[in-house]
Amino acid sequence: MPRVITVANQKGGVGKTTTAINLATALAAIEQTALVIDLDPQGNASTGLGIDRDDRKVSTYDLLTGGATLEETITPTAVPGLYVSPSTLDLLGVEMEISGEGDRAYKLKKAIEEYNPKDLPIDYILIDCPPSLNLLTLNAMAAADSVLVPLQCEFFALEGLSQLLQTVEQVKETINPDIIIHGIVMTMFDKRNNLAMQVVDDVREFLGDKVYKTIIPRNVRVSEAPSYGKPVLLYDLNCAGSQAYLQLASEVIKREKQLIAA
Repeated sequence: MPRVITVANQKGGVGKTTTAINLATALAAIEQTALVIDLDPQGNASTGLGIDRDDRKVSTYDLLTGGATLEETITPTAVPGLYVSPSTLDLLGVEMEISGEGDRAYKLKKAIEEYNPKDLPIDYILIDCPPSLNLLTLNAMAAADSVLVPLQCEFFALEGLSQLLQTVEQVKETINPDIIIHGIVMTMFDKRNNLAMQVVDDVREFLGDKVYKTIIPRNVRVSEAPSYGKPVLLYDLNCAGSQAYLQLASEVIKREKQLIAA
């Protein structure tokens, strides 16, 4: 079975989708087959991986409503070893459609468990969530082995983080007793900003080893890449953002080995 990591933060604008697609690309670059499941109705992860909206014939909406299997949603990207289950705006209505069903929080978990890896073995599944706590996010957390939290280096970061940690604890108590925090990745770091370094220090003091050593810098190439339908590693491999995501991928794999060994 693939390792399932949910990329989540209830606060928007923290680099969540950017982290999901670029970490997945970096994993594929070091020969780990990766699948991004786009659970955000905005579909930015799908767009950022070069999947045109007209080409999203089968989507995660179909997956959650029982209209398709995970295999049927998987779409190849321009990156060898990297795939995406794309999102459409139909996801906006999925909560209403499945809210009355007893297994409404476990739709994605069931779909992943039923996946047959014979034709396409997948090492990592990264789930990109909407920036809110709703039924889509709960499905992502119910299906996950762990949660990776992108955290912007800004003043209100710790406040949003404490809310998310409470959510994960609630999920652990109610729908997924095995879920853990995989790690916190600091994003949009500007070394010219003294406050940014203070935020990093505060988060490290608060969460210790749960914070990855890798810090994702604020980088114009990272911001530009989605408009070209490319992960930053395809857009500019040598920029600081690309190199940071490669380092993060190595750190994630190392931490995965430690978790499995434990």
